[in-house]
Amino acid sequence: MAVLAAPVAPVHRRPVAMGLNRPTGETLAAELAQRTGHVFRDFSLMQRALTHSSAQGRKVDNNERLEFLGDRVLNLVIAERLIERRRNESEGDLAPRLNRLVKKGACAEAFRHLGLGAFILMSDSEIASGGRERESTLGDACEAVIAAIYLDGGLAPARKFIERGWAPQFANGPAETKDPKTLLQEWAQGKGHPLPDYIVVSRTGPDHAPEYEVEVRIAENGAATATGPSKRDAERHAAAAMLKAIREQND
Repeated sequence: MAVLAAPVAPVHRRPVAMGLNRPTGETLAAELAQRTGHVFRDFSLMQRALTHSSAQGRKVDNNERLEFLGDRVLNLVIAERLIERRRNESEGDLAPRLNRLVKKGACAEAFRHLGLGAFILMSDSEIASGGRERESTLGDACEAVIAAIYLDGGLAPARKFIERGWAPQFANGPAETKDPKTLLQEWAQGKGHPLPDYIVVSRTGPDHAPEYEVEVRIAENGAATATGPSKRDAERHAAAAMLKAIREQND
């Protein structure tokens, strides 16, 4: 049976799941029910969904198979939502909206919104390397949680979890349906220019909190630089800066 809890407040406390130590039993189940909005009949599904592959030394199942299923459930729910709420848009309009809302970054953002990252079970070495903040890790765990809820209670509670986790992204609307890197590439191709070239200028900070500086350059069109906690984020920020500069030049 699924229940809706009160709106989730931002997490401003010490993470409760560091390394391989975290609350167990009723305490953990109650905390996760409050954050996900679902009370599990089979809590082992949720435990598996929150188990990273680096924790396999403890002889427990990890979340990779659940991630595979959760991705499909997420695509179905988001597609269903778009069809219901954007009745006047064509398939060509809906497809990029769908892609934006189901990509790994969107899943990671939803997981952060619900404050679930601290509950992922992973090895100490994975935590030390920044695993608890890694976009792919958070996104994979989010998809696995969707699958766990779906298997435990069906599509309705999985849909409620997605509505809950994606609420800020739904509220922000479709101001931009494409990644800045995609937009910059399309602009370059449309102008007959070479594709953008991304170069890592520097990497600073400790392993658990790195900062990358990336430069993007298009021949004869200048360059732009930006930073981010991952190479991918820095590239996106640099592409966005380049697009902004191009727009300003054309104004």
